Amino acid sequence: MPHDLPFVEAFAFLAAAVIAVPIAKRIGLGSVLGYLIAGAILGPFGLKLFGDPENMMHVAEFGVVIMLFLIGLELRPELLWRMRDSILGLGGFQVLLTGLALAGAAMALGAEWRMALAVGFILALSSTAIVMQSLRERGLAATDPGRSAFAVLLFQDIAVIPMLALFPLLAMAPAGGEGEAHGVAALPAWAQALAVLGAVGGIVLAGRFLLRPVFRYIARAGMQEIFTAFALAIVVGVALLMQVVGLSPALGAFVAGVVLADSEYRHELESDIEPFRGLLLGLFFVSVGAAIDFAMILAQPLFILGLVVGLICIKAAVLFLLARGFKRPAADASLVALSLAQGGEFAFVLFAFAQSQNVVTGAFADPLIAAVALSMALTPLLLIVGERISTRLSTSAQRATPDALDIDQPHAIIAGFGRFGQIPHRLLKANGFRTSVLEHNAEQVELARGFGHRANYGDASRLDLLRAAGAADAQLLVIAVNDAEKATEIVEISRKHFPNLKVIARAFDRLHYYDLMDKGVDAAERETFEGGLRLGVKALRALGYGAHQAERAGRLFRRHDERQLEEMRAHWAAGEFETYRSAVTARQTMLEEALQRDLASQGVTRGDEAWDTESLDEEAKRRA
Repeated sequence: MPHDLPFVEAFAFLAAAVIAVPIAKRIGLGSVLGYLIAGAILGPFGLKLFGDPENMMHVAEFGVVIMLFLIGLELRPELLWRMRDSILGLGGFQVLLTGLALAGAAMALGAEWRMALAVGFILALSSTAIVMQSLRERGLAATDPGRSAFAVLLFQDIAVIPMLALFPLLAMAPAGGEGEAHGVAALPAWAQALAVLGAVGGIVLAGRFLLRPVFRYIARAGMQEIFTAFALAIVVGVALLMQVVGLSPALGAFVAGVVLADSEYRHELESDIEPFRGLLLGLFFVSVGAAIDFAMILAQPLFILGLVVGLICIKAAVLFLLARGFKRPAADASLVALSLAQGGEFAFVLFAFAQSQNVVTGAFADPLIAAVALSMALTPLLLIVGERISTRLSTSAQRATPDALDIDQPHAIIAGFGRFGQIPHRLLKANGFRTSVLEHNAEQVELARGFGHRANYGDASRLDLLRAAGAADAQLLVIAVNDAEKATEIVEISRKHFPNLKVIARAFDRLHYYDLMDKGVDAAERETFEGGLRLGVKALRALGYGAHQAERAGRLFRRHDERQLEEMRAHWAAGEFETYRSAVTARQTMLEEALQRDLASQGVTRGDEAWDTESLDEEAKRRA
């Protein structure tokens, strides 16, 4: 029954999520359709456990804002520049041609040309929230068709701005009863344009020069909750600023994300905001389901069904032909076309705005709004159909081809970038491997970035940060943190959640080495062993050994010690400490005897000349 208690709606939302979403995912429909179905059942046209879905949607739209902020964090400016052909070409032509085609269809239904033009461009937009969430769940977001779909969606979000400016010019009669304009809207057109440019420029400058010092200050304080609060404050502040100047809050959040994409705090931001994105997007999907007017659908079912089918067919046909025109394979083109064939969430806002400006009448808009909501609900099913068609049109080899634009996918993740971790990082980079670096010391991150290394601030023992750094797709995790307990914790998390990821780790001593090996690392290296061994070799040289003798002694010592390390591991694991100590002592005696025998057998040989690189360097200097 109807109510005025907000916690009842909150409980209904949580209950819907717990019940409907797992069922929908289990049967292969995805979480989005589960949320939509739950909203339809619990909404004002179902069990009436929700009040006005429009009020709920105003809150839930913040989920879309957060989603676009996170998408922006994944796209560095140079990557966007490389995607310019897809964004401006495929995206621009899609909005233009689809808008004109749908405008023609609206005129065929009796709409006046100005109303038809507004309707066509409103319906040309697709649902960024539903499409991106569905693509991500099905593992398609980083593929070629996923990138193409995102490029189109990005241009559509940008196109909302000129639409808001165009609709008042299409008004069939002066808009009345709206009161006087306030704030930026009351300014002349040139002043509004300056306000918009100033807001966007302010976001860029603040992201480049102001936010990093603030993040660094908070990171040094070591207060995770303040970091999370500040991250949310950025998103809310940018959204409010965009509303003040009359732009889309979601677009502003996307710009802020792109500006911070090069920041060393990118992974930390992603991990802190991700839970809010999922929760608020779920609420948004529920509100879309609740907004479906079943009374209108039941009153004229064939007409509404015809609108839905016509909308999907026209958009899919235009998108498929455009994608093929931009030389996309038929398999990719079909998947892009069907994934973007629905109406978008901006249709609810734009239809309301168009009605307030006397561009579209309520009698014409209401059935279209119902058709848009239904088409959004059908998106997961359209995506399933698109995948099957794409599979039939492509070979498995074509589908397995990696996305050429996914330049950030790392081969290896380096956890810890201090005096130890930077060495394997530099070696891997020098050999052409891509790395993703996580370091929990803000000063060390700043120092590394000063030398051109792409280190990111974050605690590698957090599962969400490992995911953000690319652990699901990487081949190797190098654990080089300066904390034995933290290193062991990272090993446990990585072994549990990323079983296919190879793990090699920095060990602090023999006992830590044993612990790491028992936890399942593929290899471990004692942090001071090699450095101490090299110093020992130099000590032998200083005491009169030739280069070959000293190097050979060092190699024999290393082989003997590594063999002893593995043999003694079983005694330590079994708790046989006395046996362990006795075996170590015996092994030390054996090592001394072996080295003495080797030294007596080889003497000083001509091989020293080849090993003595210092003498060769001095000789070269003399000759020069």
